[in-house]
Amino acid sequence: MIAFLRGRVLEKHPNRIIVDVQGVGYELHVPLSTYYDVGNEGADVTVRVYTHVREDALQLFGFLTELERQLFERLIGISGIGPKLAIALLSGLDSRELVTAVQRGDVARLVAIPGIGKKTAERIVLELRDRLSQLSIPAAAATPADAGADRLRGDLVSALQNLGYHRPQAEKAVEATLAAAPDVTFEDALRRVLRELMR
Repeated sequence: MIAFLRGRVLEKHPNRIIVDVQGVGYELHVPLSTYYDVGNEGADVTVRVYTHVREDALQLFGFLTELERQLFERLIGISGIGPKLAIALLSGLDSRELVTAVQRGDVARLVAIPGIGKKTAERIVLELRDRLSQLSIPAAAATPADAGADRLRGDLVSALQNLGYHRPQAEKAVEATLAAAPDVTFEDALRRVLRELMR
């Protein structure tokens, strides 16, 4: 079973990458977070891998962080959630956001992800919550300021989605805006993000 690859990005697409490991190309299905952070074609990369074996196929799923890989494994252990839906979940929410949504029982946040219905979201919260204690979540002490920034980030992304922007595009624009102006108000931040998106 392949658990880890180190090589060079040969090709990258939003849902898959090909990693060249000493002349052998491995196709990995990846969440959007990995796609964005993996680097450009030709970049050196280290990827954690989950090998999924079925009667008719052998598929590799790649992740840049151990937390993502562990969440993927827990998700596909839930009845009715296959690898494709698990990748969609990890593409729709950052791994830490997914953990937070499950801990808070935030079904609405999960339902916002394409392909996730209310019953599936409720099942994810119910079954994944018990398994979170087994995950190695990197320690990040959330200060009240961090919590406020996370809430602002979430509100901005939600507002942009309501305006018709896709979540990954919205998240990227919000991150860029908040990095440039961390102490901005919601209204001002929304104006800045919209200006950026309309360029």
